[in-house]
Amino acid sequence: MEKTINRKSVEKMNAIEIKNLSKSFRGMYAVDHLNMTVPVGAIYGFIGENGSGKSTTEKLICGHLVPDQGEIKLFGKDYTDPGVRVRVGALIENAGCFPNSSVYQNLRMQTINLGLQNPNEEIDRVLKIVRMEDSANIKFKSCSLGMKQRIGIAMALLGDPALLILDEPINGLDTDGMSIMREILVDITKNYGCTVLISSHILGELEKIATHYGIIRQGKMIMELSAEEMDSRAQVFVSLKTKDMHGAKAVLAAKFADVREEDGYIRVYDVDDTAAIVHHLMKNGHVVSEIKKNKIGLEEYYIELMSAKEEK
Repeated sequence: MEKTINRKSVEKMNAIEIKNLSKSFRGMYAVDHLNMTVPVGAIYGFIGENGSGKSTTEKLICGHLVPDQGEIKLFGKDYTDPGVRVRVGALIENAGCFPNSSVYQNLRMQTINLGLQNPNEEIDRVLKIVRMEDSANIKFKSCSLGMKQRIGIAMALLGDPALLILDEPINGLDTDGMSIMREILVDITKNYGCTVLISSHILGELEKIATHYGIIRQGKMIMELSAEEMDSRAQVFVSLKTKDMHGAKAVLAAKFADVREEDGYIRVYDVDDTAAIVHHLMKNGHVVSEIKKNKIGLEEYYIELMSAKEEK
């Protein structure tokens, strides 16, 4: 099928624009008047607790569910436009592969389903992207969890989509598996011009690759921001250890506004002058054994944001 989206022509467009989107089941909103904007070329981290509406939103974008109301545009066109639909790849829940068929055979069946020309070349292309060129003849049931997730991404990449939607692709992976997955997702956006929408509970890993974030709660989008905006909002702090943690904390609390003991460290928030902290402690009889500057990461930022919402 002829490609209908010229990537150069959409560089300034948004890959996804959602306005006032709602979906209910048995009278309860799973997605509640949600707005979302995903820029072209982004790795958009979609964050929220279980049951917050992430998967339902992704299924609505993919056309697996019909919305009650609202608007979904992909690259400036309605999401039901046939020319847009063929440029969306997705891995939601699992790859849907046949366990006794090889990796190659599963991909070959999908190329038939999609009506792709030059299927062998296309299979070679996606296997190279997911670093599985040497695993084509392995049966799907013999693959590790990480390999199965990569096969699912390879299936979604068939046809060279401009938008890739991934639901929890790094959950359950070991350290090596997550590292490979990070490389693949960055490669997809930088070298293949694909926009990626990815949901995940592993915020520390998401933080390493995401360019934008959307935080959803109870079906509502409560915040969207870029990685740069998130970094600028994150609190700086100094973390340290001393022999007398209790005494040192009391000394610091008398001078600085926000001092906490967390994760085995004393943390002094909104301060990055380590020399001043060391000098103050030494003047009061405390020797610092370890000290470092930090910034709150995505996971802590998310937890604090959720806590603030619950208090309101």
